[in-house]
Amino acid sequence: MRIRRETPADRTAADAVHLEAFGDDGPLIARLLTSLRAMPRSPADLALVAEEGGEVVASTLCTRSLLDAPRRLLDVAVLSPVAVKPGHQGRGIGTALVRTAIEEMGKTEVPLLFLEGDPGFYRRVGFVEAGPLNFRKPSLRIPDLAFQVVKLPAYQDWMTGTLVYAREFWDHDCVGLRDPEA
Repeated sequence: MRIRRETPADRTAADAVHLEAFGDDGPLIARLLTSLRAMPRSPADLALVAEEGGEVVASTLCTRSLLDAPRRLLDVAVLSPVAVKPGHQGRGIGTALVRTAIEEMGKTEVPLLFLEGDPGFYRRVGFVEAGPLNFRKPSLRIPDLAFQVVKLPAYQDWMTGTLVYAREFWDHDCVGLRDPEA
């Protein structure tokens, strides 16, 4: 397995991984990916793929969002979405992909990497619950334990506050969990 930066030639294969991995939500995630890739470029941008035998089997993006900190708005990154092709799950590919994303983001001036996801998985790769560290989630629909962060080398103690997702997440209603009964 090899992890590397996504190239424009990888996008169709990476999108197919997300479509397959997210099942019924795949088309929604594909639209989100298109919007995230169209955002203005920033130091918080990172797109990675994992390939085996020349085939893209996993994909993730980091994109710019904001932290409404007491001193000023800060550029931060959000890791989302993360997908591993179903036939390749459970073999450490997703773990390696996320660890590589954290390592690569640590080489930038971006101080924080956020996500909302399964704490059972993401805690194993370095994420911690964000709320107890004085970060506020951008939506009440995000379960407290799912709102997670990694402090990167550029982090300073005053950098706390409310995460403000990029508009693209809101435009596609990809924030938190919707109540299926509502």
